[in-house]
Amino acid sequence: MSLTTAEQLAELQRRREQARAPYDPRAVQRQRDKGKLTARERIEALLDPDSFVELDALARHRCHNFGMERERPYGDGVVTGYGTVDGRPVCVFAQDFTVFGGSLGEVYGEKIIKVMDLALRTGTPIIGINDSGGARIQEGVVSLAYYAELVRRHVEASGVIPQISIMVGPCAGGAVYAPAITDLVVMVDRIAHMFVTGPEVLRAVTGRDVDREELGGAASHNTVSGNAHYLAADEKDAFDYVRTVLAHLPSNNMSDPPVLPVAQTARDPELDRALDEIVPDDRNRPYDMTTVIETVLDDGALLEVQPLFAGNMICGFGRIEGHSVGVVANQPLRLAGALDIDAAEKAARFIRLCDAFHLPVVTFVDVPGFLPSPEQERGGIIRRGAKLIYAYAEATVPMVTVVTRKAYGGGYGVMGSKHLGTDVTLAWPTAEIAVMGGDGAISVLYRRALQDAADPAAERARLREEYERTLCNPYLAAERGYVDEVILPSETRSRVAGALRALRDKRVTRAPRKHGNIPL
Repeated sequence: MSLTTAEQLAELQRRREQARAPYDPRAVQRQRDKGKLTARERIEALLDPDSFVELDALARHRCHNFGMERERPYGDGVVTGYGTVDGRPVCVFAQDFTVFGGSLGEVYGEKIIKVMDLALRTGTPIIGINDSGGARIQEGVVSLAYYAELVRRHVEASGVIPQISIMVGPCAGGAVYAPAITDLVVMVDRIAHMFVTGPEVLRAVTGRDVDREELGGAASHNTVSGNAHYLAADEKDAFDYVRTVLAHLPSNNMSDPPVLPVAQTARDPELDRALDEIVPDDRNRPYDMTTVIETVLDDGALLEVQPLFAGNMICGFGRIEGHSVGVVANQPLRLAGALDIDAAEKAARFIRLCDAFHLPVVTFVDVPGFLPSPEQERGGIIRRGAKLIYAYAEATVPMVTVVTRKAYGGGYGVMGSKHLGTDVTLAWPTAEIAVMGGDGAISVLYRRALQDAADPAAERARLREEYERTLCNPYLAAERGYVDEVILPSETRSRVAGALRALRDKRVTRAPRKHGNIPL
């Protein structure tokens, strides 16, 4: 006898409740003992309240190997769907470590691909919450196939929709490449780990004992490898950071970033006047470029990306007159702001992210050049430093550069110079735009004269002062149009804001091509 309508409705309700209920309460308790949330709790913490709509909640695996047919939980270990963040649509998937250790199988992979395809079709950001033990061994090569399928989807979505990975557990082997392709990787301290080869395999193959944290912990990837973009203190911190990042980005590459209303209260002029005194009289003394940036941005709010990696380069999001901007800046407090491999790659990737999603790039320059080092040369500073040049030259978004002090040699050309396509270049009176600094130049120009001088130290000081007075200033560059205006430091915010207003409808047409060949 067929079921009545009431019985059919009750059956659906029973299945729904079973899908939402923890499959293994003991596994859930182990998760909590580690200070970790469940997959559903994570989605609830990330999205707006009551906005989540789950997809494929009743999907189950089809594997019959090794007794798997006796364990067929609904959802198959991953929760997928869509919802909103600050009222804006997003798609999301959360791997569930309490079901088969979050391991990826065929149906699991199909669910993630389905929600990623939905995100692409609708122009919606995709957020992946990663907590997985790896491939589901019982399903064999099918698991490996879906890792490749996921990576292909991430590549197709790159530059089309924002993609963010939140690492809240292990991620090993081939699984690491999917989050690595996304725009931002957020890792939670002490509970997130990423490595191609885990410590156990490393020990078996090489005999080396390496701690999980040292090999692939969140701190390691945020400070040493640069594979992560933010070190979250806990899961709540991770979700808060992602929500703030999304507030700066458009939903896709065909729309503009959100604009916030500008406060009508009068700005304190002392904030700007403080910049007139920030550059020390001693050109070798550092100062904090973050102070300059925060003075220019609305409410002094800078959301840094990779704040713990390559500290000689600052990258982050902010707003000027309510409009989102990307900020790139040398930091004189670290390595005197010199460019090295890590700094160049950090800035290059960030600039390309901004360019993909219509965020103007504002650059603050105080760079003595590239870091001189045999290790840097052998590490590929030529090729890897060229990525930064490529990123600036390729960008079509509005670009404004402010030279605050040093802009020497190759560093001048690389850091958003007029010659790379920057729309407006401003310089402070303290700017030193030259081939090199005084000490280096005197050694090259007057080596023999210094050797023959009666008092070499006094002669060196005289020649250095003459060189710096003649060439280490912004005015020669301004005469040639390489600098559009020399401004008082206190005028920086108003001039940058005015330039961005003028550039708001900027359009650039490039020659047709399949894609460029960036020096990877």
